[in-house]
Amino acid sequence: MPVFDLNQAPLRELNRTLHGLRPDTNETHWTVTGPDGRHAIAAGLDAPVSVEIEGHVGYYCAGMNKQAQVIVHGNAGVGVAENMMSGFVHVQGDASQAAGATAHGGLLVIDGNAGARCGISMKGIDIVVKGSVGHMSAFMAQAGTLVVLGDAGEALGDSLYEARLYVRGTVRSLGADCIEKEMRPEHLAELTEKLAAAGLSGEVGAGEFRRYGSARTLYHFNVDNAGAY
Repeated sequence: MPVFDLNQAPLRELNRTLHGLRPDTNETHWTVTGPDGRHAIAAGLDAPVSVEIEGHVGYYCAGMNKQAQVIVHGNAGVGVAENMMSGFVHVQGDASQAAGATAHGGLLVIDGNAGARCGISMKGIDIVVKGSVGHMSAFMAQAGTLVVLGDAGEALGDSLYEARLYVRGTVRSLGADCIEKEMRPEHLAELTEKLAAAGLSGEVGAGEFRRYGSARTLYHFNVDNAGAY
C-alpha cells in the first residue's frame, strides 16, 4: 500500500504518478498524507484504484475522476468530484460549493453539509448528502439524482432539466421551473437503491423523502415566461 506524503514531495509528482497507473496495476490502494488543503489532489484519475486522503483538501479534489475510489478523511473545498465520469468519491466531512458540478457519472457521498450550487449542471452523477445543501443546488441539473437527508436552501433546482431531486428535510424555496412531484413506486425503488449505495440501507427510509423535478415549462422560449429565463 503506497503512502505519499505531500509534505515531503510535491503534489505534481503525486498526480503524475497516479496518472501513470495502468488498469492492471497491483498498486491499487494509495494513502496520501499531509494534504493541508492543497488543490486538485487526485484529479484526473483513470484507473480502478483507491486513494485515501488523510486530511482536508482544497479545490477540485478528485475532479474528472474515472474508475477510481477517492476517500477524503476531512473537508473538501470548491468543486470536489467536478466533472466526474465514473467511480466513487466520499467526503467524510463537509464540502464547499459546486460539489459534483457538471459530473456525468459515478457516486459522490458527502457525510456533512454541502455549500451552494451542489450538483450544478450535473449530467448523470448520483450525489448523496447526509447533511444539508446550500442555495441553488442542482441549478440547471440535466440528469442524475441528488439525495439530501437534511434541508435545502433557496432556489433548489432552478432551471432544472430531467435530474431527480429527493429531499428529506425542508426546502426553503424552489427555483424557476422546479416543482414537487409525486413519489411513485419506481421513485421509491430508485431512492432505496441510491441510499443503499451510500451505505444508508436500513438507516433511512425512502418514504421519508419528497421528490422534486422539472415542470418542463422552460424547455422552449415562451414570452409569457420571459421573467424566468
